Amino acid sequence: MQRHFRLGGGVSPRSARLRGQSIIEYVLIIAIIGLVVVFAGPQVSGAIRNQFNLVGNTVNNGTTGGSTGGGSEGGVSAAVQAAVAKDAKDWTLDEQKAVAEDIAAKGEASRAYAKAKAAMDTGTKFSMKLTDGQTLEYKIIGIDHDDLADGSGKAGLTFLTTSRNISSSVNAPETNVGGWEKSKLRAKMNSGEIWNLMPADFQSKVKSVRKLTNNVGGTDKNAAVTATSDKLFLLSHSEIVPTSYWAAEYPWTSSEGFQYEAFKGKVTENHSENACLQIGYHWWERSVSPFSSTTRYFCVGYSGNPSNTDGAAGLLCVCPAWCF
Repeated sequence: MQRHFRLGGGVSPRSARLRGQSIIEYVLIIAIIGLVVVFAGPQVSGAIRNQFNLVGNTVNNGTTGGSTGGGSEGGVSAAVQAAVAKDAKDWTLDEQKAVAEDIAAKGEASRAYAKAKAAMDTGTKFSMKLTDGQTLEYKIIGIDHDDLADGSGKAGLTFLTTSRNISSSVNAPETNVGGWEKSKLRAKMNSGEIWNLMPADFQSKVKSVRKLTNNVGGTDKNAAVTATSDKLFLLSHSEIVPTSYWAAEYPWTSSEGFQYEAFKGKVTENHSENACLQIGYHWWERSVSPFSSTTRYFCVGYSGNPSNTDGAAGLLCVCPAWCF
């Protein structure tokens, strides 16, 4: 039972060939410039010198990729190259971060995109040691899904915890008034005891993202959905299910984000089991329960039912999500 609480060294043949060509080009151009200076004057020779500089820059730029061990190749960082060359399950935190940032910058054109998507589609598990000695397992659930809190674009990868290391109530005493934004659990996850379980190397890599939630409470059918900035967060109901059964009566139940890519075609039942959501126990969502409730939150049930609810003071598993 788990406790609750090709980089290449040297110079490539292509690079060597380019360097040899550059020497010949330099000699020829210098000779031409000398002749022009004598016969045509400095104005014309200056124009030729500009072209000489352009050629030199072009040749030099063409020889940077892979010219030294540990360098980048075609704008791809060493960490991304290393990640592409190995099984995704063996990616280090540095490689996960590098892949995420490369995907955020290049989208599907990233050399790591296909490998990251395959890892997401197959549910590949990663792991890291928490500060209390336990091992936390997690997987990719989103690619270019979440908006960065600073408005600069998308986070390349979103991850979700799949192990049962952490448990907590949402609020004690029991209430859902103020929603996720005002909950004690959110405070624990972003600066308190749950955040402090995360190793420093992990903490330095996490990106704050913008999460939409009903931060009023369950009794208001027309509650506005507002944004919070979060490092660690719980999933909302609408980020798990394809559609909300209660969208007509409680519009906010379908407005707290949209379904993560890992769940598309896999989470198809709002009121019954979904294998890809099962972790062996109930785990919290950040969405308050509708139905005129002032005390309950949605949770994913033991069988993977994402429409279970429990009182905010209940002790359930906490499955933090985050972005690199």
